[in-house]
Amino acid sequence: MSLGDDGYGGDSRSGRTDDGYSTLGGTRQTRTRFADGTGGDGYGGSRRPARSSRSLTMVVGVVVLLVAAIAFANMGGGSDDNGSSSGSGGGKAGAAPTAATGTKPVTGKNGTIASGFAHNEQGAQSAATNYAVALGSAEMFNATARRRILQATHDPAVVERLQTDMDKAYSASLFKNVGLNEDGSTPSGLTFVSRTVPVGTKVVKQSGDTATVEVWCTGLVGLAGQGSTKPVTETWFTITENLKWVQNDWKIESSNQTEGPTPVTGDNRASTADDIAGAVEEYGGFTYAR
Repeated sequence: MSLGDDGYGGDSRSGRTDDGYSTLGGTRQTRTRFADGTGGDGYGGSRRPARSSRSLTMVVGVVVLLVAAIAFANMGGGSDDNGSSSGSGGGKAGAAPTAATGTKPVTGKNGTIASGFAHNEQGAQSAATNYAVALGSAEMFNATARRRILQATHDPAVVERLQTDMDKAYSASLFKNVGLNEDGSTPSGLTFVSRTVPVGTKVVKQSGDTATVEVWCTGLVGLAGQGSTKPVTETWFTITENLKWVQNDWKIESSNQTEGPTPVTGDNRASTADDIAGAVEEYGGFTYAR
C-alpha cells in the first residue's frame, strides 16, 4: 500500500511501506498475564491457515497499520542530520539487550501515555517504544482520543498540521474497509483490535537534543467475535522515530515504517473468536521503560 513518498508514505517500487503511526497497544497499564490460546476453530479452522502476503486479510491489516502514513506525506523529513553519535560518543549503535539499568522508570504521564523520559539514550528508547504503542492503538480511530495522543507524542510544531491530515485519513471509507461502521464505531457484538507490541529497540544515533530510534514490533489488527469477516491477524514491522527534545521531554518530529523483520509462522493452534475478544478486553497493554 503506497500513501506517499516521504515522511510516512509507501514505496510501491520496493514493496515496503513507511508509517510512523501504525501501531501502540491498549491504554491500560502493565499486566503480567497472557492469553493461553487454547482450543477453538480460530476463524475457520483448527490451525492457523497459511496466509498469502497478497491476501485480502493482509491488505486490510496493512491498511489499518499504515493509515497514518498520509500524515507526513507533505511535511518533509525529520531532523536526521543534527547528530551522528550514539549515546555519549561514537557512531552507529549496536544491538543491546533490553535489560535492567538501575535507572528508575518514568513516573509522569500525559493522559494515559508515559512522559518525563530521561534526556539520554535510554530515555529516547523508552519514549519511542511507548509512543509506538499509543499511536497504534484502537483509540486512534476515535477523533477526540486521536488528537489527544498526537498532542502527547509529537513536537508541538507539527501537531496542528498532523491532526488535520490524520482527520482526513481516518475517513468513512477507511472505517468501512476495516469492518467498522462509517462513524468509526465497532459493529454490535464484535471487538475491534488494533494493538502494537514492541519486540526490541535500537538507537541509530543520538546526540544532544535529537535521537533516531528504531522499534521492532508485531501488531494485531482486526475484528474479534462471532461472525467477524475480518478476523484478527498479526503483522511485523519496524518503526523509525526521529525524536527531538522539546519542553523537557522527547517528542516525535517525524517517523516512518518498514515491513518486517518477519519470523516464520509457528504451528500454534488459532484461538476462537471469543477467546481473542476476551483476551483483548482482559489483558491491558504495557508501559515500557528500561
